[in-house]
Amino acid sequence: MATQAANNTSIDSSSNKRKGPASSGMIDPKALMQIKNLEMRARVVVEGFYHGLHRSPFHGFSSEFTEYRSYVSGDDTRFLDWKLYARTDRYYVKKFEDETNLRCYLLSDHSRSMGYGSGSYSKAEYAQTLSATLAYFLFKQGDAVGLLSFDDDFREYIPARNRPGHLRQLMHGLERPVSGRNTDVIAPLKQSLQLLRKRSLVILISDLLAPIEDLEAHFGYLAASGHDMVVFHLYDPVEMTLDLEGAGLFVDLETGRDFHVDPEIARESYLEKFNAHNEKISDACRNTGIGYTLLCSDYPLEVALSEFLQERQSKGRRIMRSTGNPGRNHS
Repeated sequence: MATQAANNTSIDSSSNKRKGPASSGMIDPKALMQIKNLEMRARVVVEGFYHGLHRSPFHGFSSEFTEYRSYVSGDDTRFLDWKLYARTDRYYVKKFEDETNLRCYLLSDHSRSMGYGSGSYSKAEYAQTLSATLAYFLFKQGDAVGLLSFDDDFREYIPARNRPGHLRQLMHGLERPVSGRNTDVIAPLKQSLQLLRKRSLVILISDLLAPIEDLEAHFGYLAASGHDMVVFHLYDPVEMTLDLEGAGLFVDLETGRDFHVDPEIARESYLEKFNAHNEKISDACRNTGIGYTLLCSDYPLEVALSEFLQERQSKGRRIMRSTGNPGRNHS
């Protein structure tokens, strides 16, 4: 699409939709994208996220995601944190790692439509940064992280590992430019079922600009195979509002077709179809027990990370561990 830059707002007709510019104290994605190194971007987000938790671990964020939990009768009092009690007047027990580490695969959309951006960065850059942030966060906790990238075909497969040098390999894989044309989510989901023999957490990050008739079935296949799945459904602010000034010539990035659009005339019909499409995807995820978040690319990455953790916690899968120090590698 060739358009004027959009303003920094988005519609909010669903509880799954996120809106608005960066909140106070969070990093504006526009500023974050000025950092050229992808791993450094991820590190800035994760360390800022951790520091925010440690400065105020029990306000504005669930304590279930810190390295503590509330004291309950019968807990060993040797593990009470008395300094924390002095600050909060409540009893908390230090938690210790008691789970097998995760095996996670990032399913990354590199199709042409992801190259669109109404501002200074594209959906692809935002998705790459979100993927890198999740990879960095999980890797530093000792979890094995892998990558499956796709456009209209499967492009790259990096097995999930946690060892020296692997995080850098993941970052190189994520930095590859968008390619192909159409977004074909079904093909990579099918190949994921063939490749992922062991139970894994699969994180799909895509604009999902594709027919979704078969989407629910393949989500169901992954769930039936024992995999957990989280979907980040990504859009640019303009795509969520069609907030453009004046008519103009547009180019479909996936087909190359030119077409003339007057936003004032097309907006109502466009938003109706846009919301219907998103509701179908949301329903498909809900029906198959898959976590779903609709993200606008002006949304702070720290909050996207916290919502990922909250979604996992709501299913009883604890992600953050007592050893969760972003500067420490558990490989």
